[in-house]
Amino acid sequence: MAGGGDQESPLLQVLDCSSDSGIKIRTGPLAILFFASITLLSSFLLCNCYLTPDPEHGPTRNRSYVEAVRTSLGSKNAWVCGFLVQVSLYGIGVAYTITSAISISSIQKSYCDHKQGQEPADVHGDIFYMLSFGALQVILSQIPDLHNMQWLSVVAAVMSFTYSFIGFALGFAQVMANGYVKGSIAGVTATSTVDKVWSISQALGDIAFGYPYSAILIEIQDTLQSPPPQNQSMKKASTIAVSITTFFYLLCGGFGYAAFGEDTPGNILTRFEVCKLYWLLHIANACIVLHLAGSYQVVSQPVFASIERWIAEKYPRSRLVNSSFTLKLPLMRAFELNILRLFFRTIYVLTTTAIAMIFPYFNQVLGVLGGLNFWPLTIYFPVEMYFKQRKIEAWTIKWILLRAFSIICFFATVFTLLGSVEGLISAKLSQATASLP
Repeated sequence: MAGGGDQESPLLQVLDCSSDSGIKIRTGPLAILFFASITLLSSFLLCNCYLTPDPEHGPTRNRSYVEAVRTSLGSKNAWVCGFLVQVSLYGIGVAYTITSAISISSIQKSYCDHKQGQEPADVHGDIFYMLSFGALQVILSQIPDLHNMQWLSVVAAVMSFTYSFIGFALGFAQVMANGYVKGSIAGVTATSTVDKVWSISQALGDIAFGYPYSAILIEIQDTLQSPPPQNQSMKKASTIAVSITTFFYLLCGGFGYAAFGEDTPGNILTRFEVCKLYWLLHIANACIVLHLAGSYQVVSQPVFASIERWIAEKYPRSRLVNSSFTLKLPLMRAFELNILRLFFRTIYVLTTTAIAMIFPYFNQVLGVLGGLNFWPLTIYFPVEMYFKQRKIEAWTIKWILLRAFSIICFFATVFTLLGSVEGLISAKLSQATASLP
């Protein structure tokens, strides 16, 4: 829901089937519930890794996912985990840039359409809006750390709830206006069985991307006060967050498909053709942009902190690392702006913007990111840390069940990754072919 694009492979379209007994089974919602359950289980396991060896009394405090892996599983695993976390969070920044541009463009096109009766030729393209979003992130990225941006997280959460509710309401209203439910139990029509399999794979990747919570959970937990114990507070927060997110995924995905069938875009807010409440669409898309503006920083701050800490330790006497000056932004208290922070974070934002401009394919990018990171960050490392923390012996029932679960999820993740990479390559080749004279 929080994305956009003109691709016709949203979550619920390609994940439908019928049982041999004639009972109709819609596996799209079941897939969403499956990924949500895994994410919640992973969250509970990770919450207990913030303090070690005791999850409530410590005394060792792990302030990041990577630190928790290093404490439990050693430096080699921590290096792999750190690399995957950085790639995951960086990729999310790219996806957010693409999505925000699509939403801003939708506002502009809708406004011009209702103002002039037709779409004008001078509407800015997505690249312009990506650059605008990147410029905003260059400014916001100078916020020192997560502890200084609680207000931004609150704004992002409110915006997320607002546009999700509007999307669901408009989807429901469109179904009522149609007088029937569009789409079919078989999902999107495919030209061949291979294409259908690729579509299912990409859709699973999109769903997996919708639950990137594990990568930044411990960093968020580090901002909580105690008492009560941080792991208890974080478990309650995780349950609420995952439940609400899943609830709106189901509503928006389900009613979006029911309203538009095979013409459902990645962002249903860009698809309402006849809507007298077009101003409501503008509000919803504006909420998406505001939500992503804050969320970009939430997922990027852990990357900033990790790399800047590494540079500071490697070059402790560098003037670039130690030079700073005072900066005052509107609605924020004055803070010291470090020269390293200014250069590094600006370059970081510019690169995410550049990649978004090169690969502006919403669904495919999400699928690749979901397929690449879901298994190692959401399943493998939390399960392995649980084994270590609880001292689970090999070949016990609990060990066998969790190990089998991890292996099954690994192959499912490989399947989603292959399909999403194929979709991304196909989209890029199609664009290149279309641009030929």
